[in-house]
Amino acid sequence: MGAVLADIAIIILPVFGIVAIGFASAKSGLISDKASDGLAEYVFGLAVPILIFKTLAESKLPDAQPWGYWIAYFVGAFAVFGIAMVAARVLFGRGHVESVIHGFSAGQSNTVFLGVPLILKAYGEEGAVPLFLLIAIHLPVMLVAATLLVEGQSGFSRQTVKRLVRALALNPILIGIYLGALARVLDIQTGGVPKQILDLIAASASPCALVSLGLALNRYGMSGDFRASAFISFLKLLVHPALVFGLALILPMPPVWAGVAVLFAAMPCGINAYLLAQRQGAGVRTSASAVSLSTALGVLTIAFWLLVLDVG
Repeated sequence: MGAVLADIAIIILPVFGIVAIGFASAKSGLISDKASDGLAEYVFGLAVPILIFKTLAESKLPDAQPWGYWIAYFVGAFAVFGIAMVAARVLFGRGHVESVIHGFSAGQSNTVFLGVPLILKAYGEEGAVPLFLLIAIHLPVMLVAATLLVEGQSGFSRQTVKRLVRALALNPILIGIYLGALARVLDIQTGGVPKQILDLIAASASPCALVSLGLALNRYGMSGDFRASAFISFLKLLVHPALVFGLALILPMPPVWAGVAVLFAAMPCGINAYLLAQRQGAGVRTSASAVSLSTALGVLTIAFWLLVLDVG
């Protein structure tokens, strides 16, 4: 048991240690908000897309993807989405739009800034394909669902459709996924200097993403509404992965794919929830607090799920 816990600590502590360094750097003024924005743009717009492109281009894509993988993850995601929405209305007396923000916060995982570094560290290259394929579907499905629910009361306008299509079409993460899959299908391989350039940028993705997350946590902080954000964190960190874990036991999928699905579900609330709340002008305090609180608690809960999954 001691050896297993030591192995889990080797996975968890370096990841969250870099997040803590980023947080401390921002708190002490060593890194400014301007630098924080720039680093986040680099991670999201260049480093992680290139990491995804490189990994998929060099990996063997499965001939058939296990349907149980998709069902297990998204049943869990939409279950906590719905529970959080109902709780927002019944327990916390929130309106429709803010209830959607609560649901989106509970169902949207922090995939880019924490999920990619941590899951790759846990499962290595074997977990890269299921991880990046899930990222490709996760963001569009959850964002479309949240937008439909928000716009549903007032009618789904053409402008909303255009904005959503544009956001998905120009999303750098999705572009990296599609180009990587295309390169794999066409058997396009890089070599020489271009490969060295891609390798160097890809290698920077994980540490830069973790530092960027630490900087973001300092900015968002705990802005109140503790009860609601604690309930959302409970759904995100424990209920969502528990549902996925239970379904993974009965639905067909390879063990590594099952582990990736559970860890993906166990990630803290994604920053996209806060960005959506800002755009809608509702639930901003709750979503910001949920991001910070779930990330802080994630040190313990992710260790728990790694123990359950026997990763180490």
